[in-house]
Amino acid sequence: MAFDGITVASIVKELNETLSGGRIYKIAQPESDELLLTIKTNSSTKKLLISADASLPLIYLTNYTKPSPMTAPSFCMLLRKHLQNSRITRIIQPGLERIVEIHMEHLDELGDLRTKKLIIEIMGKHSNIIFTNQEGLIIDSIKHVSGMVSSLREVLPGRSYFIPQTQDKQNPLSLDGASAQEQFSLLLRTKSMAVFKALYSSYTGLSPLAAQEVCCRANIDGDIPVAALNEQEIQRLFSVFFSLIQDIRCGNFQPNIVYQGETPLEFAAIPLTLYAQQETKVYDSISTLLEAYYAEKNQITRIRQKSVDLRKIVQTSLERTVKKYDLQLIQIRDTEKRDKYRIYGELLNTYGYHVEPGAKSMKALNYYTDEEITIPLDPTLTPSENAKKYFAKYNKLKRTYEALSELTQEVKTEIEHLESISAALDIALAEEDLVQIKEELTESGYIRRKGDSRKIKITSRPFHYISSDGYHIYVGKNNYQNEELTFRFASGNDWWFHAKGIPGSHVIVKTEGQEMPDATFEEAARLAAYYSKARGQDRVEIDYTEKKNVKKPGGGKPGFVVYYTNYSMVIDSDISKIQPAD
Repeated sequence: MAFDGITVASIVKELNETLSGGRIYKIAQPESDELLLTIKTNSSTKKLLISADASLPLIYLTNYTKPSPMTAPSFCMLLRKHLQNSRITRIIQPGLERIVEIHMEHLDELGDLRTKKLIIEIMGKHSNIIFTNQEGLIIDSIKHVSGMVSSLREVLPGRSYFIPQTQDKQNPLSLDGASAQEQFSLLLRTKSMAVFKALYSSYTGLSPLAAQEVCCRANIDGDIPVAALNEQEIQRLFSVFFSLIQDIRCGNFQPNIVYQGETPLEFAAIPLTLYAQQETKVYDSISTLLEAYYAEKNQITRIRQKSVDLRKIVQTSLERTVKKYDLQLIQIRDTEKRDKYRIYGELLNTYGYHVEPGAKSMKALNYYTDEEITIPLDPTLTPSENAKKYFAKYNKLKRTYEALSELTQEVKTEIEHLESISAALDIALAEEDLVQIKEELTESGYIRRKGDSRKIKITSRPFHYISSDGYHIYVGKNNYQNEELTFRFASGNDWWFHAKGIPGSHVIVKTEGQEMPDATFEEAARLAAYYSKARGQDRVEIDYTEKKNVKKPGGGKPGFVVYYTNYSMVIDSDISKIQPAD
């Protein structure tokens, strides 16, 4: 779910309960667009993380302390000058906007009481942290926005602060009184669009998901047009919507995360009946929820950013190699007529004695198929010379075919290798995982080694799970780990699993000489499906066999194997119930 006005309302409620009356003890700026405030209250010390990152703006209480630069940025120094030891008087949200205002008071140099505001705008790429005085003038902001950047509002020191009205939306918290339903109905009726779109485009603070949730609770298909609703349905929709607004007013929130398998699918500050069939985890605190949700999102985002260069190398090499492979296949198809030329030559040697000089063709019985065929002839050549010409064409195409067959196999192997590296990048979770993948790309010649030619230290280790029956299951994160697990770690009677015909991890189950139960077979197969290019699919074919049946072909790429004795099963890729070992 987007960080919408409902989530902000939940955060503001929690911050008021936790931080009101507290004093700002420390101010840090770990990133160029991020603040970390340490606040001392009567009972404890709290940390408030505020980020205006365009891709991931947020605000929540945290226990985590990020390292700060040796020299504090100018915005951080300014806040320290004005707000060090200031007292938080209140925290508000204007309307249901995605805005948090932290009101503070402090004594100036003359000992007079002054009030200041720290305004956090959580608005995607327009997110900002703005510091204003009691007259509403901007003292400074973490991002400066000039008139050249935005025609709606400048965010610069000395300018007056105001909330830009970019859309004609109503404040849902102002809905009240006997005419509220009529106002709601009139506003929706002006929208010639789907019901859920009409909701979030009419009222501030609603995300598309929240609008769909309102429709779901009202038992109305949110994708139908507003014009298709009758008065009874409009009344039902208003009743649900007004009830939700009342819950927001009263602070009745239920922070929760909806999961798809083990992956967080959505979060919200209200119950999501849309996902009644999905697993849901309820939190006591919206900050705890956001920290848990964004910790994983941050990790994935960070690794994606760190792996951009590697992905570009792999993708560029893959595109070039696939193009080469396609051209080779076209050339091979062009050699398919080689046997026709051989047969022409043989038939000319057999029947060419009765061909008249200057003939442009010859009809003969093809003794391979018992069909009569017509052979084109060069009238300036004798039948024997025409035969030699066809044999020459045949031999040339035969040599081309043989050379291309070998080359095409090499190129296909290279494609499979690059696809396996791409799959390894998809499952990398930490920087040490990327180190091993980069080393493989370097040793394979895709990256030139710089500086010291010695191999770098590898700290990445395979995934380790425990089956429901207590068996240890290991999953390789990349080709080197696959090779290590299969040919140096696994014993002959351990079981080996891999997704059939697609790039993926080797999965090893240590049997310790015991007969493995069916449940462990299924769990290992699910891990093989999940850690492959088929992740997320409901039906994935998995090959499995004892490790002693798995061989490495001579000169094969890292992690590439062959096996001729195996079993197969079709299974889903849901590993949410499989327990990690550590």
